[in-house]
Amino acid sequence: MRTVKGDVLDSQITLNCRVATAVISSLGTKKISLEPVTLFSTGTKNLLGAMQHYNVKRLVCITGIGAEDMKGHGGWLYDKLILPLVLKRIYDDKDRQEAEIRSSNLDWIIVRPGFLTNQPAKGSYRVLTDLTGVTASHISRADVAAFVLQQLTDDRYLHQTPLICD
Repeated sequence: MRTVKGDVLDSQITLNCRVATAVISSLGTKKISLEPVTLFSTGTKNLLGAMQHYNVKRLVCITGIGAEDMKGHGGWLYDKLILPLVLKRIYDDKDRQEAEIRSSNLDWIIVRPGFLTNQPAKGSYRVLTDLTGVTASHISRADVAAFVLQQLTDDRYLHQTPLICD
């Protein structure tokens, strides 16, 4: 496996996809914004275009709690205060990002990790596609990374949006 980094907002991203067999997208922003956010949707459109141009079929994308049908599964504080008051603009764009991915012809998996920690990998976690009655818990970044790498070759969650958490 070879890692190639690129800037999804740079039109030259296509040059980086030239040698790819799969793409992992883990876009993020450090800034909370009251202004509209477009990083996720614009970056994903650029990435999807580059993947299509070079016939790269596999995309594993990390979004999060609060995107699309994951809303309402973060617990009261997160669902009622943090998401609508602090993260709304970011997750509005993550919704657009996920819609772009879903409408593509790619072999995609959208990974939605629980609340991220810096703890060491446990090597065991829950992978949930039925969110009935589920409230997300924590998961280490290391476990998320291991799960994402596994999805590069595993079709079990193809065209699904699994939540992963402890």
